[in-house]
Amino acid sequence: MLSCVYYSEYCTGWRCFVVNILLSLQVFCCVCSSTVRLKFGFNVIFTGSLQFNVLKDLKSSEELRHREMEAPPVTVMPVTGGTINMMEYLLQGSVLDQSMESLLHRLRGLCDNMEPESFADHELVYLLKGQQGNPFMLRARRSLLHPTAPWHLRYLGQPEVGDKSRHALVRNCVDVAASHSLPEFLNEMGFRMDHEFVAKGQVFRKGAMKVVVSKLLRVLATGNTENTEPLSLSYLVELSVLAPAGQDNVSEDMRSFAEQLKPLVHLEKIDPKRLM
Repeated sequence: MLSCVYYSEYCTGWRCFVVNILLSLQVFCCVCSSTVRLKFGFNVIFTGSLQFNVLKDLKSSEELRHREMEAPPVTVMPVTGGTINMMEYLLQGSVLDQSMESLLHRLRGLCDNMEPESFADHELVYLLKGQQGNPFMLRARRSLLHPTAPWHLRYLGQPEVGDKSRHALVRNCVDVAASHSLPEFLNEMGFRMDHEFVAKGQVFRKGAMKVVVSKLLRVLATGNTENTEPLSLSYLVELSVLAPAGQDNVSEDMRSFAEQLKPLVHLEKIDPKRLM
């Protein structure tokens, strides 16, 4: 596992969290000799034990050269373990408000014998726009039912929809907990909030599969989660599984489960790009 060693007050716990996740995703890094220079102003030096030292920008080039001479030789190793290489298999659909109770009754009969989890979450979508290419997106989510619970930062990779043998959309997924200072930190890094919404609903489980039935609400005044209105007259239904890369057999189990929900809801492999 990766670990951080801090050399100044410039890095606090909440910075450690995002530095870890962005380094693991290899999004903001460009390798230059033994030093990795991040776009938000840190110097990162990797060590052979997969530890890295986050250093504040040094005041002089002489001090920088002195620190680099003390650093162990660079060892390039793949990141394995944790949730870094996890893939999300996803099917999506919708159900009209008047059919909602029938769907919930069906899910209670098909899913594990436990009460579904109710949730009410506030999600903010942040973009970091570069000079070229698509903007980089991160999703920050907090619970409205449990205000003291940690925030969650989520990265979703580009969907893989070209393989016709797969019955589900597949994309890289990284989801980690964060402190309540997450929005301020993302703003400091250059991210800007693109939009926000509130999601309320229930979560059902069937083994490794998760079924989320949620009503999406538009936030009418920025940051005011009490002032909302429904986005549509239907509920969003998502069937998903988190699994290591290469385990495409889970999509067959998802297809079989989705068949049992027809005709109440039709869960499909939807390419987000086609909706834009």
